[in-house]
Amino acid sequence: MARYRGPRLKKCRAVGMVLPGLTTARTLERPTPPGVHGARRRGKPSDYKVRLIEKQKLRFHYGVLEKQFRRYVKEAARRKGATGSVLITLLESRLDNVIWRLGLAPTIPAARQLVVHGHVKVNGHRVDRPSYAVLPGMQITLRDKSKGKGFMQARLEQSAANVTPQYLEFDPAKATGSMIQAPSLDDLPFQCNLQAIIEFYSQTL
Repeated sequence: MARYRGPRLKKCRAVGMVLPGLTTARTLERPTPPGVHGARRRGKPSDYKVRLIEKQKLRFHYGVLEKQFRRYVKEAARRKGATGSVLITLLESRLDNVIWRLGLAPTIPAARQLVVHGHVKVNGHRVDRPSYAVLPGMQITLRDKSKGKGFMQARLEQSAANVTPQYLEFDPAKATGSMIQAPSLDDLPFQCNLQAIIEFYSQTL
């Protein structure tokens, strides 16, 4: 499956903000769009561009490809409740995102690598699928062999200073976390116009 492996700050510059799941950078040294003529671009963006950028924010942050993201939007529209809020619940419940929010990885791409390499267990069973949907009550742990690795020990020490969102709880000493409730719109770690995203896909839902 295709996956973007280029400069991550380039993606952040394209949407005009730092995406916390994509990079550990705090600010953008060059806030202008990437490209030779990025600094020269002026004028009011079209409605389509505004909606596109909002959609790309979520896609880049969670590391989801367009086809997969479209499926998430369709599933959110099918379920009861506000489509935007349900969409965030689905994305925040991804296993790779949960690993990142627990502080076990510096970014979502790094968390995805942990999952794919088989370091993570859910309810005692090894799961190697980053898109795995974590549900309330599920327990997330590291494999015993993984806990003893140097890089993992360092992450566990750093995770003590990590701010865990309210829908998760984590015990660094045991390297064990759990989802105590379903994530909500308030748990999105950056500002995003969800209505613009729904409007972007309104013709195809």
